[in-house]
Amino acid sequence: MSHKQALESLWQGRCSVFVRQERRNPVSKRVEFDEVAVYADQPCRLSYKTVRQTTESNNAAETTQVTTLFVSNALLVPAGSKIAVTQNGRTTNYERSGEPAVYTHHQEITLTLFRGWA
Repeated sequence: MSHKQALESLWQGRCSVFVRQERRNPVSKRVEFDEVAVYADQPCRLSYKTVRQTTESNNAAETTQVTTLFVSNALLVPAGSKIAVTQNGRTTNYERSGEPAVYTHHQEITLTLFRGWA
């Protein structure tokens, strides 16, 4: 088994990547936006990390959850895309919040919860 196969054997989730694509309505001549799948049903894995932070103005520790998506480095996930991830029987929508860390056999993308298209 290769390193890539060993790594991907841990990926129990599936993800789909969506972007907003504009099109002109032929009847109204207005520009409208459609949600288009760039990738569908790709193997992946979500990882969660809890970070405790203390700001200067507040002495209490604030807890933040960092969500990282592990996916094939062959995928080019555009900035601002919506990513639907199904893992452990739950589907959650995220958006890409950072540039991916690309490695030899995979890439890691920091995600935030999807709040809606800008």
